[in-house]
Amino acid sequence: MKKHYLLLFLLTFFAAQAWAQIPTFPGGGGGRPSQQPAVIPGTADDVARGNGKISGTLVDSVSKQPIEFAAISLVEIKSNKPIDGTTTDDKGNFSLTKIAEGDYNLLISFIGYKGKQVKKVSIGRRATIELGEVVLIPDVVQLNAVNVVGQAEMIEERVDRLVYNAEKDIASKGGDATEVMRKVPMLSVDLDGNVSLRGSSNVRVLINNKPSTILANSVADALKQIPADMIKSVEVITSPSAKYDAEGTAGIINIITKKNTLQGATLDLNTGVGNRGSNLGLRGSYRTGKMGFNLGGFGRATYNVIGKGENIQEGNRNGSPFSTRQTTESLNTGGFGSYNLGWDYDITEKSFVTASVRYGVRNQNNTQSISTISSFGNNPATNSFRDVTVTDLSGTVDVNIDYTRQLKKPQQEFSILSQFSRNNRTNDFDADLFSSSTSLELLGQEGNRNGSYNQESTIQLDYQSPIKKTQMIEFGAKGIFREVNSDFTYFSTIATPRPANELNYDQNVAATYLSYTFSTKNKYSFKIGSRYEYTTIMANQGEADLAIPDYGNLVPSVNISKTFKGGKTVKLGYNRRLQRPGIQFLNPNINAANPQNITVGNPNLAPELTDQYELSTSWFKKSVYLNLSLFARNTNNSIESIRSTDEQGVITTTYGNIGQKQNYGLNLFGNVTLFSKWQLGGGLDTYYAYLSNNSGNTALGTTNSGMVISGRIFTNLTIKNGWGLQGFGFIRGRDVQLQGTQTGFAFYSLGAKKDFANKRGSVGIGAENFLAKAFRVETILDTPNFTQTNINNLYNRGVRINFSYKLGKMSFDEQPRRRRKSVNNDDVKSGGDGGGGDGGGQPQQAAPAAGGGRPRGK
Repeated sequence: MKKHYLLLFLLTFFAAQAWAQIPTFPGGGGGRPSQQPAVIPGTADDVARGNGKISGTLVDSVSKQPIEFAAISLVEIKSNKPIDGTTTDDKGNFSLTKIAEGDYNLLISFIGYKGKQVKKVSIGRRATIELGEVVLIPDVVQLNAVNVVGQAEMIEERVDRLVYNAEKDIASKGGDATEVMRKVPMLSVDLDGNVSLRGSSNVRVLINNKPSTILANSVADALKQIPADMIKSVEVITSPSAKYDAEGTAGIINIITKKNTLQGATLDLNTGVGNRGSNLGLRGSYRTGKMGFNLGGFGRATYNVIGKGENIQEGNRNGSPFSTRQTTESLNTGGFGSYNLGWDYDITEKSFVTASVRYGVRNQNNTQSISTISSFGNNPATNSFRDVTVTDLSGTVDVNIDYTRQLKKPQQEFSILSQFSRNNRTNDFDADLFSSSTSLELLGQEGNRNGSYNQESTIQLDYQSPIKKTQMIEFGAKGIFREVNSDFTYFSTIATPRPANELNYDQNVAATYLSYTFSTKNKYSFKIGSRYEYTTIMANQGEADLAIPDYGNLVPSVNISKTFKGGKTVKLGYNRRLQRPGIQFLNPNINAANPQNITVGNPNLAPELTDQYELSTSWFKKSVYLNLSLFARNTNNSIESIRSTDEQGVITTTYGNIGQKQNYGLNLFGNVTLFSKWQLGGGLDTYYAYLSNNSGNTALGTTNSGMVISGRIFTNLTIKNGWGLQGFGFIRGRDVQLQGTQTGFAFYSLGAKKDFANKRGSVGIGAENFLAKAFRVETILDTPNFTQTNINNLYNRGVRINFSYKLGKMSFDEQPRRRRKSVNNDDVKSGGDGGGGDGGGQPQQAAPAAGGGRPRGK
């Protein structure tokens, strides 16, 4: 272990040395156009210019995050006329230069905030005025005599990300994060809840910038534990900078949950009941002076989730044909819980500490009745029937302690972030075997016991400092130390069971990064950086050591943007990413709950590497917003599913670094606000996928390609007396896989909400997929040795009633408060079904916790 700490120290030292050699570039003001343009009169060039300068940083009084695109106007007191103006950049900074001597008022405005006036700023000869942090208060006061003339946008585009404001979504009340993710542009969520970005499932999901082993086993399962009405926004980062972990070939998704950082005390109650699930949540917060606490608990029960399916397999093995036909009926029930306690304390005006502890629990049960008819060669067909129960239990604890100190300059700060996280998981199955579906004679029993844990310890150091007014330097180092264990046994009363075994997999990552940002007078912005990560692995399966070599990766990133007049922005990005396999791909546990379809992981997997290119442009005018992005992604050594068959026609799914993946596509999104009360938006996502298998095994060699198209539309209408209506629809066409295709599917929902007169609570109703009892999805796999057709009928028509109420009162604290930073591990590939799809914890990602704001991941 000592050599890892030594390596981490050396990486930090070299990053510091590299920073010391960076030259200082001269630069001017810059800034980006606002959706609410600055007041810049046409007569500004006629005003006498001087040597004065006014600068500062604009922050939100609630979230303490920088406010970009805000309008800054300089008004001469004597004439009461605006003579100059600008907008804030992506860091919230603004600067006005060449100001003549005199007295001025500074007017600051932005949609959704109360206007602010900095009175009587006096400029003398060569005077430089540094205002520091200037706080804007959200405009939450409703006056009877004032009519609302606009709505907060459901979709926002920031310099390095797209933001979906989920708190404006009234139809998702009582649902979970899966339903919210379906509505986010560029994202696609399949029927199992797996998230993909631009056709790639290799995305890193962060929650409040905090990693957690809650997402270690399955992102899809973890999203079901997060209530939709706790989500404030979802941020999609397609071209991450060097500050982020190198993992996540497609990009990063950051889920921001709601947190109150105001003065006072509140208690929020949220509950809902429906035909397929019910939920109850309580969130409380208390803040006084320099200290704040927040405590939250949430529980959700799912029931009446049924399914029916058919699976047909046909092929030829050693000259003999085989076929298998299975029919299944299933019922899913479960309970989810999440409980967290957060604390923060301002040590001084320039330093603060935050801490949090969170516990999450999951209890998922699935019962299946599987009827099988099999034939092989000239042998007569055989019948079998089994009742299978799969139990998935999980408990996760996360502990974070973070310290941040602000230094002399605005936005100059140093932070030390730490986290300990552990997930304990039990994933078992039991099967009762019968000769037929009508037989009462029990032939025997078999099953699998798979206990696992995933433990992570993380330490992270970050430093950032502005250089003059148009440049920023950032560097830091990070160490992640993981211990993963999967212990599995088998039993059978009808045959000799497989031998028990165990996987121990220790993975340590040492990283350092350097990032440089600067802007120019003609509205160009550049963010250039590089990150180096060195990974060591020590693993054994039972008594046998696995010879997995250590590896290092240099990951560059370049992001360039240019702002034009009229609200048009063009961005160009390139980055290289890598994807380490998670425990679901590595776990060698053999899951044979369905003996005709066995899954097993591969502990010898290597990481995959991806080069990604992106060109995007956005345009807005008044209430209309359009965004278009083109992208290309090339992945080598891709981790793909490998399906093969044995002499009896049993299909085994495992994983290998056998693929090459190329995606070329575009994303188009638009949003318009009509009559100040009605929002209408939608988008189209399409890409061409080419997948090839570079395996030397001719039985596995295959290629596949085709277009994948998906689209979404939503509408949101605000009515008088606290009423609101919302509708949403999503559809995805045929999906292209390495060994086959999957037919498309669609989701739709409608919702209505009524706010109480005192604005302390609301009641609402939501319905989804209500026009049909079920819908059908078909997956077809085609290999040289067999074909498989799987048909699922999904019964997810649902309706729910929601109620929320808030007790207590909060007041705004106008004292500038700092941005809260936290650890964020986003460096491991998730998803897949290795080891039965559920065996063992997977090192990675993030959990619901106190916090919020923009990603600060490293």
